[in-house]
Parts: sequence; C-alpha cells; structure tokens
Amino acid sequence: MMTATAETIAVPAPAPSMAEPLGTLLLADDDNSFRQRLAVTLGRRGFDVRAAASLAEARDLLRGLNPDYAVVDMRLGDGNGLDLVSELRATHPTTRVVVLTGYGNLATAVAAVKEGAIDYLAKPADPDDLVNALLTPAGERPEPPAEPMSADRVRWEHIQRVYELCDRNVSETARRLKMHRRTLQRILAKRSPR
Repeated sequence: MMTATAETIAVPAPAPSMAEPLGTLLLADDDNSFRQRLAVTLGRRGFDVRAAASLAEARDLLRGLNPDYAVVDMRLGDGNGLDLVSELRATHPTTRVVVLTGYGNLATAVAAVKEGAIDYLAKPADPDDLVNALLTPAGERPEPPAEPMSADRVRWEHIQRVYELCDRNVSETARRLKMHRRTLQRILAKRSPR
C-alpha cells in the first residue's frame, strides 16, 4: 500500500490480469481503521482508491483528481461530508457518490440524496453493498442487501459509535444515550451481535 501522507492512503488499482480497473474512487472517512480496511477492500475489487481522513484532505485530493466514484462519511472531523458531496456535484457532476454514516436516520438520508448522493448506507457498510450501490447504472436502484443488519446489530453499532465519539468514556456515553451506566458496561463487555 502506498501512503501519500500520514493521513492519506492511496491504493493502486489491481494488476490488469486480475480485472479491468473500475475507475478512480475518492474515499473520505475520519475513522482511520475503517478507512484503511475499506480502501484495501475496494482496491482489491478494482477501484483506484484515493483516501482522505478529513474534509481538507479530500479537497486537496480533488484539486488533481477527477474521481469516477466517491464514498463520503457524513461526519468528518473538520466538517460535514454533505459539503463535500455538494462540491463534488458542482465540480464533477458525473461522479457517483455514496454517503456513509454511523447515524442513520431519514432526515440525513434525504439531505444526502438532495445534495446529489446516489445512495446512503449505514456504517459499517458491507463492501458488497457499497460496490453494488456504486456500480448500479444511473436511473436504476441497487438491489437490497441479501442479509441486512439485525436490529440488535444496528443498536450495538450505534452504541459503539457514540462510545468512540465520547473518547471511550462510559459515563459520558451512558448520559448521552440516556442509559444506566452498568447497563452500558454490560453491553460493551459483550461481543457484537450478528
């Protein structure tokens, strides 16, 4: 894996013998481990991935890049991913954009689509669902996921996201989730549901 900066990951497209390159993909996500895993996975699927950890890094990458695809996290450390979506639509109108978020709700999904995203997926998004959304021809709807996340898994993911946002502070997380601290500790001690 090539690294342009400490926070930017560039994954070269696979060798021509593996598959035809699918095009350049901008990946903007502030979660380092998730971004790195997704960059490698999408690179193996045939995308030429350029990854950024922040809104500023993504804007810097866009100065010399005309991406065919983009995967943008709704909340970036230095701004809102929807700002990047609207900038992409203005400067690169043919770029197919998918928005990811750990905070899936109807209002943000509608906002993402209004800004020009072709789809909106909850984190952690399955790579197959993400590739399916990116490669679905314009005007068509992607197939629904074969195995959507269970309600228990969605709840667990939401708790984990809030826990991370609170810098792993159990008391603050419990307060924000309006949950008893001991109940939260029991949930955090368990493995993730399927």
